[in-house]
Amino acid sequence: MVSQELMIFALSRLTLLCFPLAIAGVAVGEDIGSAYTAPGTFPTSVYESYWNDPTATSAQPQPVISDPATHSVFPELLTDPANFPKNDTIDPHPLPTALKPSQLLQQAIGQIKSAASNPVLDTCARCQSSLTIAKMLVLAAPEQGPLLAEAICVYFNYSSTCYNEYSELALGSLFTQVVALGDMSGYDGQLICARLLSLCPVPPTVPLSMTGWFAKPKPSPLPPPKQPSGERLKVLHVSDIHIDPRYATGYEANCTAYLCCRENVWNAASPDRVVLPAPRYGSYLCDTPMSLMLAAMQAIPVLTETEDTGFNFSLFTGDLTAHDPDNQYSRAFVEQAQVVVYDLLKKYVGPAPVYATLGNHDTYMQYQMIPYYVGGHLGKQFNWLYEHVSSLWYHDGWLPKNSVEYARTHYAAYSVKRPDGLRIISLDTDMWYHLNYFSYVNATAPDPFGILRWVTDELQLAEDAGERVWIIGHVISGWDGTQAQLNPTNLYIFYGHNHEDQFSVFYANNASVMNTETALAVSWISPSLTPLTNLNSGFRMYEVDSATFEVLDAYTWISRVDEFPSLDNQTDVGPTYFLEYSAREAYGGSITWGTNDPLNATWWHLVTEQMESNTTLGQTFRKYQSKSSAKAIPCNETCLAASICYMRSGSASLAYENCPRGYGST
Repeated sequence: MVSQELMIFALSRLTLLCFPLAIAGVAVGEDIGSAYTAPGTFPTSVYESYWNDPTATSAQPQPVISDPATHSVFPELLTDPANFPKNDTIDPHPLPTALKPSQLLQQAIGQIKSAASNPVLDTCARCQSSLTIAKMLVLAAPEQGPLLAEAICVYFNYSSTCYNEYSELALGSLFTQVVALGDMSGYDGQLICARLLSLCPVPPTVPLSMTGWFAKPKPSPLPPPKQPSGERLKVLHVSDIHIDPRYATGYEANCTAYLCCRENVWNAASPDRVVLPAPRYGSYLCDTPMSLMLAAMQAIPVLTETEDTGFNFSLFTGDLTAHDPDNQYSRAFVEQAQVVVYDLLKKYVGPAPVYATLGNHDTYMQYQMIPYYVGGHLGKQFNWLYEHVSSLWYHDGWLPKNSVEYARTHYAAYSVKRPDGLRIISLDTDMWYHLNYFSYVNATAPDPFGILRWVTDELQLAEDAGERVWIIGHVISGWDGTQAQLNPTNLYIFYGHNHEDQFSVFYANNASVMNTETALAVSWISPSLTPLTNLNSGFRMYEVDSATFEVLDAYTWISRVDEFPSLDNQTDVGPTYFLEYSAREAYGGSITWGTNDPLNATWWHLVTEQMESNTTLGQTFRKYQSKSSAKAIPCNETCLAASICYMRSGSASLAYENCPRGYGST
């Protein structure tokens, strides 16, 4: 290619040569004419024939032109000023030959590799370009989507078991759906690249406007608060049971790739010999064996002194199944776990209702749920789950028929008004879980599942009736900001999911000011029954005022997993569950608070203030967070400050924006 500088130089030299010649021609030239006037008539003899009158002055002559190469005459229409042809259909340029689906796959893989290695693009642009290429492939050839996922997994070395994770029988089919449905070049794609791959900056949280959602304005003045009755209810809270019917006693409990305590796993440093035999009652890297499940069920009524009375009601905030790899999950595996766990809960903590919610592991594929608006067979692919669990809840006598019918057709969500006046709302908060890949589709919509709007309607009904409301879910809305999507769409109070003993406070005005006046609600995050990961096994009971339904105290019992190996090879005794702590006694010693005042958001905010000045209290919280596990990691001053920030972050967005990362777990 000729450079711009060379072109300018050549033109300048040409001008210098020609200019003198032009001047000379005008000045002298005896054999050169100085002017010529053409005739006013067109020289018709130039061509043999014309399509029009060549002597007319109102239009240009249109001679008949013959092609000596083809011996044909060009048609009159070709140059007709009024009707010349457009969009040549006789000699169009050819299109490329259509590729077979397998060839499209190879092209997509090649283009993604090219985008990934393009030095002009930053990591975010490379990621979104790759997703856009994938979208075009799966729209044209959906069956190639899982193969693309496997190939990209292998190329970028995301895993050593790419087929098991991304085949059509694992996450590959779901990956294909999400890429096909989402805006991969826009917000959806950026969110995927940010949250799942850490290749993009996190896009800004989409503001949520609830204008018009509530049928009535907030009452002003507020109605007087309900007065305590002085009578205390007993409410059990169990979460994250993760029962493992495939648990293999004596097999590797310190495996390289979980889930451990299975016959098909090993320690890479000793593949032929078990390093740590799985104890009969469980281990730190394993889920709940049937023996531990029954030991806990037997302990609960004795320790809570409900053997004769039973609980007033119980909460189960989800996660029944073991943490199996995706390719070991199935619909039957999930349904079997639901039957076993619900049946044991009914036998041991009944006869009062157990109000349950679904966890992110309580479906197949795990973590996933899709909005109904997608429609067709895709929108119905998880309906079996909602139909099955709602039928079990009705069979066990936990829900009335109208609540069951709603749950069956609304993602297992339900609202139930108890005879004592408490309204309980249960939601599958997996719809906002960051590993639910369908939550990345249409991510700018504040409520793609339509459930948040339903919650506001239920809250309006409760307000009109003067009812108190408990909201239960599984995936937390806040804490360290790593679990929920960053849009502020979670409003629940009783959670599970993290396996650790935690809480988060919700404040007014999106926590712009955090004090006792702005603290509005607290979320109780229950400890898990499963020891996974590096935890003790535990459960909790609340003492609740029968009129206000405020929590007056919370008791947590645990069993030490490090003692389980000593229980093998004998049948005299099983695991011991013991009272770890009372929330009021553990955290309220320096707070001026009445004996029967509730452990509400104001109280918990005061607890966080005490922790800021009393590091010993903060260390006590971290100890109980792990259920006093021998495997808990130390927490320094930075860690304690981060923990307090998490406690004040009811919303994931707040934690993500304000809190140090990396200290969420013990």
